[in-house]
Amino acid sequence: MPPSRHRYDLLRKRLDAFTRMLPDIEKGDVHAVHRTRVASRRLRELLPILQIEADSARKLGRRLRRITDGLGSVRELDVLTMLLDELHESGRHGSSGLSRIATTVVRERNAARKRLRTKMPVAELWRVADKLDGAAQELQTDIESAKREKAWRWAIEARVASRAERLSAAMRDAGAVYLAERLHAVRIALKKLRYAVELGVEAAGEKRNPHLNTMKQMQEILGHLHDRQVLIDRVRQIQAGSTADLRIERELEGIVDGLEDECRRLHGRYVRDRASIAAVCVRFGGASQAGSARRMAARRIAS
Repeated sequence: MPPSRHRYDLLRKRLDAFTRMLPDIEKGDVHAVHRTRVASRRLRELLPILQIEADSARKLGRRLRRITDGLGSVRELDVLTMLLDELHESGRHGSSGLSRIATTVVRERNAARKRLRTKMPVAELWRVADKLDGAAQELQTDIESAKREKAWRWAIEARVASRAERLSAAMRDAGAVYLAERLHAVRIALKKLRYAVELGVEAAGEKRNPHLNTMKQMQEILGHLHDRQVLIDRVRQIQAGSTADLRIERELEGIVDGLEDECRRLHGRYVRDRASIAAVCVRFGGASQAGSARRMAARRIAS
């Protein structure tokens, strides 16, 4: 059996991923924004099961959420910019319509980056990293009793089960009809389950888990769908402002039609493959009665 990982190892790996990208955030690096945001999500998933002082955990959780949200507004506009580049390179749409959209998106992205630098300077991200580093050092020197060791591992198990149940509920709510907001809820629930399962896999000292690949593939499908839906909404806002140029108006409508076709195809893939995700939910959702008692005991730690 492979050696298990301790709380310190799990926190250190995620904290290193978070701090590694911070020097490039100030440069406006697109990949650094994305990776730092993902790292902040993974830290938030881990924080509740670390068993550090409750008030400190809550404060760190709130600060990490602000970081996730702040980077998210920039990341969304970065993704729209890249998607517009793809549409331009495809040659399927008029350049005037795409330029009209790009002008709006670039202006919004520049404003979002300015807000981020003002409200959340990189120095704030480093301060949060320092707080997490202090927690990691405390965990490194903490000699875990067998009881404590079981408790935090059960907390991970409870968190995975809770995430699986929430994903199942989100999928039931979404059904088989294309409803953008409900599919976005499925995407978020799937992402949270994936991060929780990653914790369980690493805590057990496993090298890989095939269910993670299944979740990642579906997450990518739903991510592409979400990005296109967000761009559709942006174009509709531009159309509502209406230009006097009928040629641009026709091009904008053609872009929306093309994006809606892509959304329908991606939704079809989701509907076709959702049974595999439902099976993952059953696998991790706590069907086994043997583990239910300890999951219930650990939920107080994991919630």
